[in-house]
Amino acid sequence: MSFYFSDTAVLLFDFWSRRGVSRAGMALSVLLILLLAMLYEAVKMGKAVLLRRALRALPHSLSRESLVESEEGGTGPAQGRWFWYHVGQTLFHVVQVVLGYMVMLAVMSYNAWVFLGAIVGSTLGYFVVYPLLGRG
Repeated sequence: MSFYFSDTAVLLFDFWSRRGVSRAGMALSVLLILLLAMLYEAVKMGKAVLLRRALRALPHSLSRESLVESEEGGTGPAQGRWFWYHVGQTLFHVVQVVLGYMVMLAVMSYNAWVFLGAIVGSTLGYFVVYPLLGRG
């Protein structure tokens, strides 16, 4: 297989076929792939922010005394927060995997326009979302 520049491609589903459709339809498809790639980067950064918050929710000291106290007292508020951050990270991970595979499968159409849309979307997504990582 090799990349080709064309306004025809079948992306992800049979109904998303760009055969015989205008160039505007192909441009819309590339724009959608670009937005999916940007969303992928945003979800990836959101997962990193949740990881940082989860690590902050853990006790600073894991001494024997603090472990015994937490066993006697049940789950403390920090442990409860950590659990919900972990649930959030898991959900973000599922969304990240689905988006990643969708973009990858679209790129596997070997249409160069779709490939460029995925690359530009990933680049723009990282550029836009990365500064927000410091705020989390």
